[in-house]
Amino acid sequence: MPKAPLTRTVTVATLLPALAALLLAVAALVWALPRTAAPGHAATCAGRRIASWTADFRHIAEFARYGNDNTRVDDWTGGDGTHSVRLPDGRTLWLFSDTFLDRIQEPPNPQGEHRRWRTADTGGTPFLRHNSAVLMSRSGRLERTLTGGTAAAPGPFFPDPPGGGWRWPVRASVEPRGPGTDRKVVRVLLWNRTPGAGPWIFGMPHSTEVATLSLPGLRLEGITQAVGPTSADPGRRVLYGAAAVRDGGWTYVFGSDDPPSAPASSAYLARVPAGRLGDRGSWRFWDGAQWQRRAGRARPVLRDGGPRGVGTAFTVVRDGPAWVLITMDTGGGGAAGMRALTSYWSCSPHGPWHGPNGRLTPPRPPAADLQHLAVYNPQAHPEFTADGELLLSYDINWLGPPGVPADSRLNGNVDLYRPRFLRVRLGPVGP
Repeated sequence: MPKAPLTRTVTVATLLPALAALLLAVAALVWALPRTAAPGHAATCAGRRIASWTADFRHIAEFARYGNDNTRVDDWTGGDGTHSVRLPDGRTLWLFSDTFLDRIQEPPNPQGEHRRWRTADTGGTPFLRHNSAVLMSRSGRLERTLTGGTAAAPGPFFPDPPGGGWRWPVRASVEPRGPGTDRKVVRVLLWNRTPGAGPWIFGMPHSTEVATLSLPGLRLEGITQAVGPTSADPGRRVLYGAAAVRDGGWTYVFGSDDPPSAPASSAYLARVPAGRLGDRGSWRFWDGAQWQRRAGRARPVLRDGGPRGVGTAFTVVRDGPAWVLITMDTGGGGAAGMRALTSYWSCSPHGPWHGPNGRLTPPRPPAADLQHLAVYNPQAHPEFTADGELLLSYDINWLGPPGVPADSRLNGNVDLYRPRFLRVRLGPVGP
């Protein structure tokens, strides 16, 4: 019998035990290394929550100073929907939804309270639908309000869409004007809402748009649709831009639905290649298993139900490998759910999301009818992070008994419709 084949057989048989031992050693080494199963996910990821907080009086005072300044009477004196973006030259653009303008009067107010109050010097009403922007200098001083229209008849900075409705600005980022260019622009995500009644008194969700602002002049160059109506049912339509987080080569954009009969909303997720928010064809939506083109097939990454759920406006930040979502505590229900914040955490943007974790009841400004003051729309401003503490804003509004209009209360106490700020430190989730 020839010996060569026998020699090869013996050689392979001899190597098998050694090869098996080598494979086991490699497997053990791989098991010991950190593992990444998805963008933003790591084996070392651990739960995070709000561990401590203090009021940030510096930003509170700066918005009060600017709002109370009567040098001009066509600029910002109050607003909600507080978002911000740091510009390349170090300035910060603050974006607001509904906005008050006009003159601030010294106390007492018409109710006899020791509160500054607001009057309409531009004629009609001091309430500006439906958005504005305020520019802050590199030194942190608010300097100028951006609106549309004229000083005598100001209008929204992002004009109302043709055919009715309005636009609320949400997250914004600085991006290249186009592929392969160093020129920058600001992309602002907008919520397009149409007039409604009953449960849709604040407008029916319609679509998500992207506005482009020039740099450094911040001229509005145009508005395009990014995500059209995702459902025939307005209560199931998802508006994207509640939060946007860049991670690696992607921008992850979170959205929410707005069911009129439910106390909470569900959170959804899209992603866009970094720098491509304005490219409608680049958007992809998480359907529970994979990314796909059709927005109507998206499924919640955090579903409402029981104590879980998000407000229509919430915020998401990264803390090391963990993702942290901060929202109104919708599990509180009714007025209680409009006074406190809570958080969730995950090791990837599409979950699973764990929580709610903890309950934070932020301070509200003094008012005779404190029980009617609502806290809502928590928003992170990562560009102002200092000493490991995140700047978090929240909005204040007056929600009185049904049928009682809020304007007289908000105009009678200007502190009630201005953002408040916290310095938040994140820490491990407790046992």
